[in-house]
Amino acid sequence: MALLEIRTYPDPVLRKVAKPIDDINDDIIKLAEDMIETMRLFRGAGLAANQVGVPIRMIVLEPESDKKDRGNKKSDALILINPVIVKSEEEEIAEEGCLSLPKFYEYIKRAKKVSVKGLSTANIPFEMECDGHMARAFQHEIDHLNGVLFIDYLSPIKRNLFKKKYVKKDR
Repeated sequence: MALLEIRTYPDPVLRKVAKPIDDINDDIIKLAEDMIETMRLFRGAGLAANQVGVPIRMIVLEPESDKKDRGNKKSDALILINPVIVKSEEEEIAEEGCLSLPKFYEYIKRAKKVSVKGLSTANIPFEMECDGHMARAFQHEIDHLNGVLFIDYLSPIKRNLFKKKYVKKDR
C-alpha cells in the first residue's frame, strides 16, 4: 500500500465534479486501499478520491466514530463507488473538520439521517441508512465528489473571514 498526498485548499481538484466509475478494476481497488491507509494515518473519518487528486466518484469512510480511536482500530473501512444520498431527514448542527482544510473546524448544519446507495468494490449494490456521525461523514465526502467543501455552508461573512485568514496563515 502507498501513502497518498492529500490535496489541500485551494487546490483546484477539490472543486472538480468527480466522474462516475464505470469499471471497477484492480487499479480502483488499489486506490481504495491506499485511500484507507492514508485516511487512517491522518486520523480522518473519511476521504474522497478527489482529495488525493483523482476526480472519480469513490469515497472511503471509517465506521469508528470515536476520534481518539481513529487510525488505531483495524475495523473494516467502508468503500463506496458512485455513492448518492437518496433520502435525508431532520437536521442537526455539529462541528466538522476536513483533511483538505487542516486545523480548521466549524459548526455546520446537515441532515441528521441519510439513506445512501452505491456499489462495493465487488460491484455489488450497497445501501445503508445511518444517522449521527456516519450520516454527517457520508454527506461531507459525497459533497467532495461534487466539488463542494464544508466551508461553502458558512455564511458569506464567515467564508470571507476564513479565506482571508486561512490562505494567508502558515499551515
